[in-house]
Amino acid sequence: MLIVEDYLPIVGKEVIGSLHAKARKLYGKRVMHVNATYYGGGVAEMLQTFVPLMNNIGIDADWRIVPGPVDFFNITKQFHNGLHGQDFDLTEEMKKLYVMNNGDFATYAKLDDDIIIIHDPQPLPLIRFYAKRQPWIWRCHVDLTNPHSDLWEFLAPFILRYDRVVVSHEDYVQKDLPNEHVIQHPAIDPLALKNRDMEEDEIALHLFKLGVPADKPYILQVSRFDKWKDMPGVIETFKRLRDDFDCRVVLCGSMASDDPEGIQIYQQVVEDTIEMRESGDVILVTDASNAEVNALQRGAAVVTQKSSREGFGLTVTEAMWKAKPVVSTTVGGIPLQIEHEKTGLLSAPDDFEGFVRNVRRIMEDPGFGAELGRAAKEKVRTDFLITRMLSHDLDMLNDLLMEGVPPRV
Repeated sequence: MLIVEDYLPIVGKEVIGSLHAKARKLYGKRVMHVNATYYGGGVAEMLQTFVPLMNNIGIDADWRIVPGPVDFFNITKQFHNGLHGQDFDLTEEMKKLYVMNNGDFATYAKLDDDIIIIHDPQPLPLIRFYAKRQPWIWRCHVDLTNPHSDLWEFLAPFILRYDRVVVSHEDYVQKDLPNEHVIQHPAIDPLALKNRDMEEDEIALHLFKLGVPADKPYILQVSRFDKWKDMPGVIETFKRLRDDFDCRVVLCGSMASDDPEGIQIYQQVVEDTIEMRESGDVILVTDASNAEVNALQRGAAVVTQKSSREGFGLTVTEAMWKAKPVVSTTVGGIPLQIEHEKTGLLSAPDDFEGFVRNVRRIMEDPGFGAELGRAAKEKVRTDFLITRMLSHDLDMLNDLLMEGVPPRV
């Protein structure tokens, strides 16, 4: 099990000492995290590291998930898309099932901790079903720039009960909410299997097992099979480049347990790439282990993230940490990480020609790509590692404690 001192060679003594100092007033305080899945997405991956580190530093942290039937997750996926701005028909039946599923969970889940942290919209209504005797925090990891108006009006009464709303970008702060907002960027764990250092022979072995030949460079995108990630656009980019560069594209995708739409998008990608997969030009990788994702990212010539919407984009962070040149779009939290032509290359989400041109630049000039990668790694080291996120959370929890955490009853 990792402890905070394991990060000392990466972040230094001052950071580790500061974490211990900030934790002192929180010793023994109980913090409960609640979300909708243990695997298949950035939130789950963060919590897998974050909760143990909170325990290690003196806080009694725990983690629970809200289960539900397929209908519940079909609805919350539409809510997810709606918060990103997609239009849909919000029915009374959807509202009823959404609230009822959370109410069912509350009948057997005892949440009497000192602080409750709710992640994303799936468990948002839980707060309605508990006698509120402690601070509740809603941590929203999605892009709230332009949420579906009817959906937002439906969710707002739940949000108003929360003591803090945490978002990953200042543009996501909703001016119609009086809640105190906190801007908190997500982060990666540099010592996790997905991000740890890896020798060249280990990278080669993983790529061989995944069926990715070493005969030519490859363009990589790692993301969930989600409409907002635009994997078809990555394939079209490859089609524009393959006559000039002897390369291939690798799409590494996953499907979270709370995202029933993912299998449909995956099947569409499979159908659209039959001939290219048979020729070896396109390789689809599913259910890759964290170590295999690590190897794929380290072996890539260029990593793309062609998102049209993005809460933050931790797959961008992961690739930057591995000193890879990343070509992405100016959406969500990605521009917080990538400074164009300094730590990566950016284009507008609707600028397909610009995206192709940026990938071409890296393929034509690997030295330029290596320069971008070195700067990208340093950017992540200073701003987007799990120790920084833990430090910010300790500040927030201490602020709530100073306001007065009511005693448990």
